[in-house]
Amino acid sequence: MPTRPVRVRFAPSPTGPLHIGGLRTALFNYLLARKNKGTFILRIEDTDQNRYVPGAEEYIIESLKWAGIVPDEGVSFGGDYGPYRQSDRKSIYKKYADQLVESGNAYYCFDTPEELDKLRKDYESRKETFVYGSAVREGLNNSLSMSREELDQKLSSGTAYVVRFRFDPAEEIIMNDLIRGEVKVQASTLDDKVLFKSDGMPTYHLANVTDDYLMKISHVIRGEEWLPSLPLHVALYKAFGWEESMPQFAHLPLILKPDGKGKLSKRDGDKGGFPVFPLEWKDPESGDISSGYREAGYFPEACVNILAFLGWNPGSEQELFSLAELSEAFSLEKVGKSGSKFDPDKARWYNHQYLQMKPDAELVKPLSDILSKKGITALSSRNMEKIISLVKERSDFVNDLWTQSEFFFIRPEQYDPEVVKKRWNNQVYLQLKETLVFLEEQADFTSSILEPSLKSFIEKKEFSPGPLMNALRLCLVGASKGPGIFDIAEILGKDEVLLRIENALHKLKIA
Repeated sequence: MPTRPVRVRFAPSPTGPLHIGGLRTALFNYLLARKNKGTFILRIEDTDQNRYVPGAEEYIIESLKWAGIVPDEGVSFGGDYGPYRQSDRKSIYKKYADQLVESGNAYYCFDTPEELDKLRKDYESRKETFVYGSAVREGLNNSLSMSREELDQKLSSGTAYVVRFRFDPAEEIIMNDLIRGEVKVQASTLDDKVLFKSDGMPTYHLANVTDDYLMKISHVIRGEEWLPSLPLHVALYKAFGWEESMPQFAHLPLILKPDGKGKLSKRDGDKGGFPVFPLEWKDPESGDISSGYREAGYFPEACVNILAFLGWNPGSEQELFSLAELSEAFSLEKVGKSGSKFDPDKARWYNHQYLQMKPDAELVKPLSDILSKKGITALSSRNMEKIISLVKERSDFVNDLWTQSEFFFIRPEQYDPEVVKKRWNNQVYLQLKETLVFLEEQADFTSSILEPSLKSFIEKKEFSPGPLMNALRLCLVGASKGPGIFDIAEILGKDEVLLRIENALHKLKIA
């Protein structure tokens, strides 16, 4: 049990839709907070205004709510450590940038983009990589290479600048990651990252560390792609004198393509026919629509279970967890270092399991909504529940309930030609005509009554039951699919059954 109160944050940038990798990061932060009776915070990191996408922030919040990963504090949730949107905290950061400059841990740089671009090209021509760091910084256009008078003149005249962190090349930065263990980096190999720009906006690094300190963040759980930033962040805590308050770090493994070759992307989802975003996203510029788990028919609890097992293992055979159960079982010690392959079939399996657990009555409304969109009137609640109970086992998604049951609501007008060729002949045609007469005489179409009655009729007539029942299914369904034929007949009712048989006899008439 951690000795300090657990305060974790999910800090996405509103640059587009939230990838499921981001949702998993939010989930793992949420689970650690719940496990330790801590606080889960949503912070929007929008320091890069050039990449801001309208609607992205709202999308992030809606995604978290849909998944049940609801923050305790943050943008749109309130709290005592706000504001929680970095663009609203703009006035805070200059003070800390100035503090680093005054302590000698950072310096002003006035190099123009053109000057830096020329340097990079010069290095490239020699097949080298330009690094703005300890090896070259004192020969460049910055406060380390100019007099105090020259520096004051540039600052007072409004010359554009950035503030860079100043690494000590002799230092070895030692970091501890809760997932990857101890990591050591020689500072001389690092570039002096930009922390602050003259337009008053901090870069991600300064804002991130400053906000984590001010918000008393105890653990930073984020994706593996941020691991290269860890040396700078650890160095910043040390430069500020905040080492005692430094959070523990944990960098989550990547979510990989289904074949394991590289990070999962939207393109992989498009190619494989599965979503990589929690909710549907419409690009505000292009109008392109990307599918989402919610719209694809996934239950939020299934989506959460899918994500939990991408990198984490409970150490038991249990595969289905509620959020409360996940919170109880979760620990960072059980998160692996290696990337996890996304398995679309396993994702469908999870949703199938949750669909089976849903009470039939709970699924009446979503199936009725599908019918309504198609202009079809739903049956009675009792019959809707019966239909759902009959087709649910063969369904992975709510929409599958429709595809598995559409013949209950739409009378067949076409008949599967392969089934007709295989099952329909003069003999069954004539037998069906006799069966139709028998069915017209039946008063009770309840499955338990109709089944023995019809079987007795077939036996008495010495009909072959298999071919006749297959032909009867073709009449009622239009294909060789569906649940038990007597269950279908009961729900359709006598009048509809007779009408469907008459239609089939007419349309598939034997010459």
